Amino acid sequence: MAGGMANMQQMMRKMQKLQAEMEKEQKSLETKEFQGSEPSGMIKVTVTGDRRLKAININPEAVDPEDVDMLQDLLLAAVNDGLEKVDAETANTMGKYTKGIPGL
Repeated sequence: MAGGMANMQQMMRKMQKLQAEMEKEQKSLETKEFQGSEPSGMIKVTVTGDRRLKAININPEAVDPEDVDMLQDLLLAAVNDGLEKVDAETANTMGKYTKGIPGL
């Protein structure tokens, strides 16, 4: 019975260590910046790892007062590209902790 308690304590220490590592990685991820752009490269955005839009850079050639819809579409594509990069990095970084855990 004492061996079972020692194993439980050892497992709890491992879980606490794992949780601390996960929190450290999450904080590191949140400080990273990701660049997104639409296919023509006329609009570029910077998104942080905590999914905040930080900057938008629009090439003046992309601005056509007669075609505002196109500018909006390009901007959406660039933002979505940046957010997809955040998601990919999150899955890559945090996936090692959640691999094999049902529902995560």
